[in-house]
Amino acid sequence: MHASDAAPVLGSPRPASLANQESYLVQLSRPAMACRFEITLNAGQHEDGSEAALTALDMIEELESQLTVYRDSSEVAHINHWAAETPVKVEPRLFALLRVAMLLSQATGGAFDITSGPLTKIWGFYRRNGSIPAACELQTAMQDVGSHHLAFDEAAQSIHFLRRGVELNLGAIGKGYALDRAAETMLAAGIENFLIHGGQSSVLARGARGLSASGGWSVGIGHPLNPERRLAEVWLRDRALATSGASHQYFRHQGKRYGHILDPRTGWPAEGVLSSTVLAPTAAQADALSTAFYALGVSATQDWCREHPEVGALLIHPSGDRSSVEITVCGLTDADWRLTAY
Repeated sequence: MHASDAAPVLGSPRPASLANQESYLVQLSRPAMACRFEITLNAGQHEDGSEAALTALDMIEELESQLTVYRDSSEVAHINHWAAETPVKVEPRLFALLRVAMLLSQATGGAFDITSGPLTKIWGFYRRNGSIPAACELQTAMQDVGSHHLAFDEAAQSIHFLRRGVELNLGAIGKGYALDRAAETMLAAGIENFLIHGGQSSVLARGARGLSASGGWSVGIGHPLNPERRLAEVWLRDRALATSGASHQYFRHQGKRYGHILDPRTGWPAEGVLSSTVLAPTAAQADALSTAFYALGVSATQDWCREHPEVGALLIHPSGDRSSVEITVCGLTDADWRLTAY
């Protein structure tokens, strides 16, 4: 834990420096879910703020133990092992998350899908050793992907896989869910002003920085081709943000770049968008939709946001001459964001 007069300069995206605001911050952090989670509070504003933040970080660690596919002891691993054999009863909050994930998969036409784990494995991204799969491998994996393979029993709070080979992977929604649960803990403790981020790509804000009754928290959006450069700034208040991009996880084959964000509809790495930033009511929604919009592309994302005014997006994609980037804004106003560089 430490106090500061400016949030640190982080990678893309990152809490902005906010040096122009005369307030101090208290920041508490802990590693979890293969990244670092950090909770930022206004120094001196809430007497029990630090204690509540530590409790929230404890919860995030507990959620990792439940959600990860990298531990055989996790509840998700247990579901993956047994659900093709028999319906598996699921902890109520996890059951609700799985239902939300299925609805988001349906709403995005399958561009987001928690059953896409087999694709991640055959492309080598599961162990961060990317390579192009054989056509037969891809065909087999695609048969195991799709939310239509999941059967939910609301009364029994159980899930059943309708096909062997199906598995769940919550990597594209789990961090956001953890932020939502952490925020619940903070609010229950009476902490009304805070910002939480998980690995800098998932951010949730409540209230505002400093003593201002208006405004919110400033979050910087990095340039996808130059992570040290901030491209835009977004103001968050009682809202969440997530950014998806393939700047760090990718491989090259015969001169072509293949990123780790796979389109569940085709089985191939998504192309056309450099980064997708989504603002949504919950961090779980923002996480899932940033992945979906990365795969959907500009036109389909614009259509989606028109039909869902509670969601906004910033899509960064190559310009026509490929020497620079363009930003397409969907569902956001000038009060939500501003361009800081180009």
